[in-house]
Amino acid sequence: MHHSPPHWQDETDSAERRRAARVSTLVSSAVNIVLSIVQIVVGAWAHSAALVADGIHSLSDLMADFVVLFAGKHSGKEPDHDHQYGHQRYENAASLVLGLLLLGVGGGMLYSSAHKFMHPEDIPSVHSLALWIAALALIAKESLFRYMLAVAKRVRSGMLVANAWHARSDAASSLVVAAGVAGNLLGYPILDPVAALVVGLLVGKMGWRFSWDALHDLMDRAASEEDVAAIRATLLETPGIVGVHDLRTRKMGDLILVDVHLEVDGSINVYQAHAITEEARRRVLNGHPVLDVMTHIDPAEHYRAGGMPLPG
Repeated sequence: MHHSPPHWQDETDSAERRRAARVSTLVSSAVNIVLSIVQIVVGAWAHSAALVADGIHSLSDLMADFVVLFAGKHSGKEPDHDHQYGHQRYENAASLVLGLLLLGVGGGMLYSSAHKFMHPEDIPSVHSLALWIAALALIAKESLFRYMLAVAKRVRSGMLVANAWHARSDAASSLVVAAGVAGNLLGYPILDPVAALVVGLLVGKMGWRFSWDALHDLMDRAASEEDVAAIRATLLETPGIVGVHDLRTRKMGDLILVDVHLEVDGSINVYQAHAITEEARRRVLNGHPVLDVMTHIDPAEHYRAGGMPLPG
């Protein structure tokens, strides 16, 4: 049975998500612009490869912020002739871009660090200012992560969660950089490129995770077992629904598309059966992050327990 799509995109919740994405991303952009400039300039002046690598990482965050702003703008568009289920998958695509960006940045850091290890005698001693900047960056990035994650959880946006953890990767890298710079200052110059190497590994690992998850979502990955169980329970609690089978889900951005067969009493008329399934659909849309529910009505007496048809 075909239904017109719900107006999830028109609700206040959707507008709040877009607004939260825009504001938090602008805050992140401002922080990363300042940090990237300061880290790269001071890192180059202080001869700290680790601090320069951290600055480039901050610059990648800035590029990621623009990707998030682009996706946030387009994911809220109304369904159209070419995208009849809406544009929520812009968020999945944005997460994939973020992951690939991190992979590229991490690979560049690993290459640069490997070059330093091949010529350890050329590693210079760093200036103490590099340590102060690394500590300042650590505090700023950890604060930014906590702010962005709180916003992402409040509006339930996976894309914003991904971007928040991207900021946390910067905080972790700044901690490693501070340790590497401190080691260099204590007379162990090799620790500066070692810190840059660790930063590259952290960035690459996170990039792989984001890319892999986003790719699965773009390939119609099912909702989590917890979400599916909750949706099934809501359907079964609807008065008139005798059974549920062939329940299938797929991700659409942070929302879920549902296809399901609903069993009702076979002796009632089609109008009554339609009213029951519409009520079941309404409950799912109102109680879960679901974009649309496609239902098919089956007469219950034609099915055994478990949804298998009787012979004949």
